[in-house]
This record gives sequence, structure tokens and C-alpha cells, in this order.
Amino acid sequence: MTDAYVIGAGQSDFGSFPGESYRSLFADAFDEMLESVDGDFPTAEIDEAFLGTLGVGGRQLGLSGPAVTEHLGLHGIPTTRVENACAASGYALRQAVMAVKSGMVDVAMAGGYEIMTDMSGDHTKWWLGVSGETEWERLSGTTFAGVYAQMASAYLREYDATVEDLSRVAVKNHGNGAQNPHAQLGFECTLEDAMNAPDVAAPLNLYHCCPTTDGASAVLVANEEVAKEFSDEPVRVAGAGAASGRVGLFQRDSLTGIPASETAAERAYEDAGISPDDLDFAEVHDCFAIAELAAYEDLGFCDRGEAAPLLREGETDPDGRLPVNTSGGLKSKGHPIGATGTGQVVEAYSQLRGEAHVQVDDPEIGLTHNVGGSGGGVTVHVFERVDGGEL
Repeated sequence: MTDAYVIGAGQSDFGSFPGESYRSLFADAFDEMLESVDGDFPTAEIDEAFLGTLGVGGRQLGLSGPAVTEHLGLHGIPTTRVENACAASGYALRQAVMAVKSGMVDVAMAGGYEIMTDMSGDHTKWWLGVSGETEWERLSGTTFAGVYAQMASAYLREYDATVEDLSRVAVKNHGNGAQNPHAQLGFECTLEDAMNAPDVAAPLNLYHCCPTTDGASAVLVANEEVAKEFSDEPVRVAGAGAASGRVGLFQRDSLTGIPASETAAERAYEDAGISPDDLDFAEVHDCFAIAELAAYEDLGFCDRGEAAPLLREGETDPDGRLPVNTSGGLKSKGHPIGATGTGQVVEAYSQLRGEAHVQVDDPEIGLTHNVGGSGGGVTVHVFERVDGGEL
């Protein structure tokens, strides 16, 4: 099989945009993606598209994927809509990579989009609930925040971690997001701010929860021949892993981690021929602050129970041993459900080309981690810089 390379990646602004549509937001991401390609890339070269969306508010019905590609003028190309809750575009990327590596296509586009702010907060919470277990969680009154609050409570009971550590996640990610012009909550916060915010679902407060977001993202994946022609600095997709897990918390043996994240990471590391120690940065799925702490352990950045000390010691700061969520993460950048997975890839692509807003020092290998719901589906991708652009 041929290798697969990212040769372009872009996103719209993330936030609340009354009057915008998923088509117009994806067009913004598409334009930025094309601008990031080193060569003058003709859109006629795109053979297929895989687009992720949950379809908040009922937009899961119909042909939203083809509506996007037709809006862009990509007439006639096969377009597949991918839905795996918050991991939708992570799985869309996986499909694009598989299509290129198999030789079925030379160029595939992966992306995602979501409109989440055109309805009431109650309706949005209802739609977010479908990302979890329906019968025993959503219909019994448990919100998405409530699910992660149960995970946070279990973690704080079992390990050396406190609510202050949850707040430290917010402080770090807001500090990074304040430098990202695409971020929805692009401002810094203090530890006092993050500690004194009103509760959403105790022990999680407002600063421990990602916002409701509109946005889109797009990634161009190509084989080696096309990458040589159109990119001076392509980024190789070195490894891909995915896994499914139990959708409901009540079905799990433990609430302090996400087993599907651990399995997906092991598969991605094996595919890339690396270990967690080889990573120079990571974008992890921090829909809630506890999710970032769990990710440190699930992805092998530290041992079980050691996530809070890792954070406290500055290891995941931009100048630390393993910077995490230099984009601002979901917490600051925002979380437009279907756009999040490929939105993470925008940051990885920028980092490995030395173009990030919070640039890590000379990175060679990075990781993205995209979680559906509370862990029912997970993708992990490893990306590698091609030194000197030489393939």
C-alpha cells in the first residue's frame, strides 16, 4: 500500500454564527485548506470526500454531505457522510486515509461540520445526549455533562487529583486558545476564575466544560505521487487506530478511563512503529476537563493516577516535555461536534510545518485523539514530519 499524506488542512472560525449554514462554514474551511497547500491545487483532483457530522437539531436526516460538496462545486464525486457522535470526522479521516492507502483514490478530502447554536439550550442538550447511551442515560435524565461528572467524581475519589487540577486544564487550554484566531473562547483565564465558576454538574463547573459551537474543518489526504507534486512539506499519516467501546457508563468496569482510547492508541502506535515517548505534542479530546486527564493515562503519556502530577509539573504546557492542546483544545477553541476530529488535524499539520500559533520547538511526531460520546468510539492518528519535504 502507498503511504498517505496530509497536504492541506483548514478550518472556519469556531463560535456562534447566526445566519451561517453548514455549507457556508465548510466553504470557509475548504478555502483555508486550499490556501495551506504549497502548490496551486486544482479541486478537480479530489476523487472522494468523507464528511463527519452528528446532525444536531435534526440535520442528520437527508443528504447533507453531498449538499456540501455540490455547494463547493465538487460535482459528481462520491461523498459519504460519517456519523460517530463527537468522533465523526476522526472516523471520516480514517476512511480517507484508508481510501488513499488502498489505492482506490489518489486524493480524498476528510472533514466535518456542525451548527449547534440555532436552537435553545434545552434542545441542544437533548441532541448532545444522543452521543451517549439513550435508554439508561439520556431518557433517565442524565446530561452529557452529567456523564462526565460521574467520571470526574470517580477519578477524584480514586486518585491524587482535585477540582483544582480540573481547573488547571482550563487555565492551560485557555492560555493556548487565546493565541488561536479561530478559537471560540479565545481569552485567558486565571486559576481563580476557573475555580469559582458556577457548577454545571458537580464537580464540573462552567470552566471545566467545552462550549456549544458552530464550525467546520477540512483536510486533504493524498498519495505520495500527488504529495510530491503539490506539497513542499507534506505530513505523513504514520499511524491510525480506532476502537469501539461500551456506550453506557453502567456497562463499564471502571469510570476513571476510556478503554476504547487505550485500544485505539495501542493500534496507532503499532501502526506507526512508535511509543508514546516518541511524541512531541498531542491534541486530545477535552470536551470536559476530566477527559483530558483521562486521556493522558489512556494514551500512555503517564501511568494510571499520574495525570494530575503530570499537569501540575508543567509537562503538558507548550514548553513542557509533551505539549497538549496547543490549539486551545475543545475547551477554548470550541467543539462543533462533527468538525472536531479534523479540526485537531489542522493543528497537527500546522505544528509539523512550523506554522502553529503556539509553536512547539522543532516537532517531528504528533498525535490526535478524537472521542465519540463518553468513549463509544475513538480514533487516534499519528502524524510525522517529512524532513526537508523529501518523500
